[in-house]
Amino acid sequence: MSAPLLGRIHHVGYAVHDLDAGIARLGETFGLPVEVRETMADQRVEAVLCATAGGFVELIRPLDADGPIARYMASRGEGFHHVAFAVPDVAAALAELAARGAELIDERPRRGLGGHLVAFVHPRSGLGVLTELVQAGHGAA
Repeated sequence: MSAPLLGRIHHVGYAVHDLDAGIARLGETFGLPVEVRETMADQRVEAVLCATAGGFVELIRPLDADGPIARYMASRGEGFHHVAFAVPDVAAALAELAARGAELIDERPRRGLGGHLVAFVHPRSGLGVLTELVQAGHGAA
């Protein structure tokens, strides 16, 4: 068996209708502070990273009814959306995953929340769960 490709869990992502209500709930319930908040127009979302002791919780709100998160929420509602793992090199991880037969959503890394380099692996290759790769050392959080 080959060495593990994925590092620690960087964050878990939740799709929400109301970002401010989600932030308030995480703050009141779990005491999680917001580290990063930004609008990513190219992805048609507004998102935040809330810090935990060992990673982050990401909340994602669709900006319009036609974007990918809005379509996801139309069929599945609010809640768990993806799990993200830290990797030292997203491009190298994508190449290795492709060689292992994984179905990739992103062929190349792109800019994600907080300036991180990210890429997504299709749920069919992750036991039904959308998997994000996050390049460690990039971005604010």
